[in-house]
Amino acid sequence: MKLAVIGGGSSYTPELVDGLFQRLETIPLTEVWLMDPDKERLSITAGLSQRMAAAHGNPFTVHSTTDLDEAVTDAAYVVTQLRVGGCQARINDEKLGLRHGIVGQETTGVGGFACALRTIPRILDIAHGMERLAPRGTLVNFTNPSGIVTEALIKHSSIRSVGLCNVPIGMIMDIVEGLGCAMEEVELDYVGLNHLAWVRGCAIAGQDRWDEVFQRFLELAPQEWEQEAVCANMVEAMKSLNMGFNPYLQYFYATDAVLEHIKNKPKTRGEEVVEIENSLFEKYQQEELKEKPPELSKRGGAHYSTAAFHLISAIETDAKNHQVVCCRNNGAIPGFDDDAAVEVTAEISSEGARALPQHPPEPPIRGLMQFIKSYETLTVEAAVTGDRECAFQALLNNPLLPDATACRDVLNDVLEVNKAHVAEAFFG
Repeated sequence: MKLAVIGGGSSYTPELVDGLFQRLETIPLTEVWLMDPDKERLSITAGLSQRMAAAHGNPFTVHSTTDLDEAVTDAAYVVTQLRVGGCQARINDEKLGLRHGIVGQETTGVGGFACALRTIPRILDIAHGMERLAPRGTLVNFTNPSGIVTEALIKHSSIRSVGLCNVPIGMIMDIVEGLGCAMEEVELDYVGLNHLAWVRGCAIAGQDRWDEVFQRFLELAPQEWEQEAVCANMVEAMKSLNMGFNPYLQYFYATDAVLEHIKNKPKTRGEEVVEIENSLFEKYQQEELKEKPPELSKRGGAHYSTAAFHLISAIETDAKNHQVVCCRNNGAIPGFDDDAAVEVTAEISSEGARALPQHPPEPPIRGLMQFIKSYETLTVEAAVTGDRECAFQALLNNPLLPDATACRDVLNDVLEVNKAHVAEAFFG
């Protein structure tokens, strides 16, 4: 069985490969193909991955290629973890946001918008390649902004796809650590969109344990949001709603505090990541290194491989278990389009992910969900068509963006900065 990793030159690749060794009984891989256009980075990550495989007795072979078709041909699973434009594009987004006095984070606001315009055409290239060369394969998407990218796949490809984020599995592991239960026993009432989601309840081994779990979320809040002003806002909102929060809700519930913190930092997060990755890649080149280094934890993405292979294992074994993923709504959340991408608990089987029916979102969260889903849907359309007005309307629907005239300026800036990576039709 073949697994392809598109964006195989990513610093995350050793984390992904490491996770495979623990799942070989349920994921009987024979080949792992790493694909990336960056030959230098790919050579380094492939070399380390091959040494890791050798240290485990070579349960599968590791190949590298810069050719997309070669990578996806006959692949049972294709994992996407690419960053179009590299880290510099992320840094550009962050600084563009600061230029306009708004948040430029890579998945929300203008940063997520710019990232989506760059990424969706490339992701659809991968999906269309799979349609030709691996039509029965499953695309597992980690590429940000994961929810918007997953919706593009749902609407513009016939390939079975599932979007993943490490946040839900991270929440579950925090519960496991705090309450001493098994991961498989935890079932969250988790509803929303990628990076815009709430936990409304929790059962452990079939028993309602929400009061204890909610207290656990409150206890962990200072670790999740280290800035005092940000944390105070989040705790205030959590207590009012009696819900656990996806940490990215800070951009909506603590906007001013987050923006003030970002403005005062000497470096953007993208610039910090560049420094971390430079150090990691120096480490990866050491011939004696045959396992993922502990320094990789500084990169973020905790439980990344756990989420990926928990999903793939369940598909491969037709487990019909429940996992929080980003998938097609199909009526699961009332009031949202069937072909919208939502992040909810889903049944995972050999057919992929099927979103389980959810209680309607309560008024305190429904409005924000509708705003952001409108923004996401319009962003997908704009990325595919290159329609400037559609892109402008997307920004108007995002509460993190300014007024209409300023939105027009922001859009023009985004398109000019990203001219090499977005649809040509934007400039027609």
